[in-house]
Amino acid sequence: MTAPPFPPAAPPAGWADLAFFRDTWPEIAARLNGRDWLPGPERVFAALAMTPPGAVRVVILGQDPYPTPGHANGLAFSVTPETPLPRSLKNIYAEMQGDIGAAPANGDLSHWARQGVLLLNTSLSVLPGQAGVHAKWGWDRLARQAVARAQAERPLAFILWGAHAQKALAGLPRATDLVIETAHPSPLSARRGFFGSRPFSRVNDWLRARDDMPIDWALSQVPTAG
Repeated sequence: MTAPPFPPAAPPAGWADLAFFRDTWPEIAARLNGRDWLPGPERVFAALAMTPPGAVRVVILGQDPYPTPGHANGLAFSVTPETPLPRSLKNIYAEMQGDIGAAPANGDLSHWARQGVLLLNTSLSVLPGQAGVHAKWGWDRLARQAVARAQAERPLAFILWGAHAQKALAGLPRATDLVIETAHPSPLSARRGFFGSRPFSRVNDWLRARDDMPIDWALSQVPTAG
């Protein structure tokens, strides 16, 4: 499928000097140009735009955007507010209910991003109906560089669901960081250690111990400051 040419999306402020935007993004943008891809140029860097380096407190890493048009909104595991919950997100909310007794009203996780949760995928583009098709384009370099940049600001809490996320960021978490590694929330693996892992309360306990504000995980929308 083809689409009109687009101007390459500008790197979000605070992240623009990452080597990825100089060395890799121009080639990826050229390969995407004229194609019908998701989530599209307006949302491709939404995770970075909503959570600048100095605001990152928690890292949750996904794989790639949802391949169904209208579902992905540029944040890992997140969907547009009117989209029914994908199966993995249903399990995430089920674990949250068991952990903290509440869950968001819909699948839009923008309110997490506004509170410092970096919801980054290891690949930021996909073709409709073709999950993982751009996984080897070099997008993973951005994930590692972005996390390393955020680590320069403060210790971070890592929630790494599944082997893909754990391998993608291998070697980056430090002794000062909190690392929660479990099975992926997919229906195929959630009962192998994801359920009962209580990541949401554990992250908040860690943040409080550092005299930092906890994440309001279940709130349906958090107003932007100012």
